[in-house]
Amino acid sequence: MKIIHYIPSLDRSSGGTTVYIQLLGKALGQLVELHIVSHASDNVVEIPNCNIHFISSSLFGNMKKEWLELLSNIQPDIVHVNCCWMPQCAFTQKWAQAKGYKVVLTPHGMLEPWIMARNYWTRKLPALLLYQKEAVREADMLHSTADFEKVNLLKLGYNNKITVIPNGIETDTISLKTSWKPTKKILFLSRVHIKKGIELLIESIASLKEKMVGYTVIIAGEGDEAYIRQLKQKAEEMGISAIVQFVGGVYGEQKWQLFQKTDFFVLPTFCENFGYVVVEALACGTPVITTKGAPWQDLEESGSGWWIDISTDALINALEEALSKNEQDLMEMGQKGRLLVEQKYTINAVALSMYKLYMRMLNKESN
Repeated sequence: MKIIHYIPSLDRSSGGTTVYIQLLGKALGQLVELHIVSHASDNVVEIPNCNIHFISSSLFGNMKKEWLELLSNIQPDIVHVNCCWMPQCAFTQKWAQAKGYKVVLTPHGMLEPWIMARNYWTRKLPALLLYQKEAVREADMLHSTADFEKVNLLKLGYNNKITVIPNGIETDTISLKTSWKPTKKILFLSRVHIKKGIELLIESIASLKEKMVGYTVIIAGEGDEAYIRQLKQKAEEMGISAIVQFVGGVYGEQKWQLFQKTDFFVLPTFCENFGYVVVEALACGTPVITTKGAPWQDLEESGSGWWIDISTDALINALEEALSKNEQDLMEMGQKGRLLVEQKYTINAVALSMYKLYMRMLNKESN
């Protein structure tokens, strides 16, 4: 079976979508002949077990020609498009379907209500009218990563052909921490973006600053420089600049060391279709606090963290409870988190589910 995945960026700064395709590509490439098509950038991640092709990103240049040449040369069984709102995603789908290829579309949470509402009149509505609504409606299959994302896709009323397959992680390469002795370090690690709720975290830390003497809250991630300056100024104005530390983007071994050396991980997001950083923290044995903007009810059910409302008050309460945990508490929560990942979120199981989806779409497998 030949599969083409299209994704607008393979750059390490692109966040969860790049992590997704990097992990899925390695595992799926062992089951199919996998081709990943994207556009060139400065810091492209490495993906084994697949063929990577870079084409022009210019809709008014050579993109269509180069895309159609790839389709002709590869002759895939399925084309799988990742992401929304960039016209390149919609047009790669349109051009592939015009040639008779079936297309799976993975929105990666980009059709969630919070995302849809942002810049709706100036950006989202024009895009919907011009190309995005048609792309969702015409997809042969929509792939969501969580049940609640499927519910929200159905509410749009564009397309009811939806399969839920969660994201996954390669647990074999991630070491479980060996010590849960409190370090008084708290970690946020993600793209520094308004949807990630960092301002909620800063406000919550400010409310608890008397209880957090000696603590360090690490904000790790890349983002818009103006927004980062705004966050730093907010922390300073609220009197917690000595507690909150912005360290920029971290990758590779440095990232895993941060997960290993922090007491717990916080992602107070407004909207997340999965949240790779959550599963990475759990795989390391680090308890997690995240919001109901992310599909992580498993945290409560497994006893590995806190799944809270999207509010400063809810985050304050969760942080207070987390600060009260001793070494034994943190160890028990951390071990439960690792077990959860091993049982439910391994990338090999995800790749196999994706393979079975493709087979069903080709009428080669009945269930």
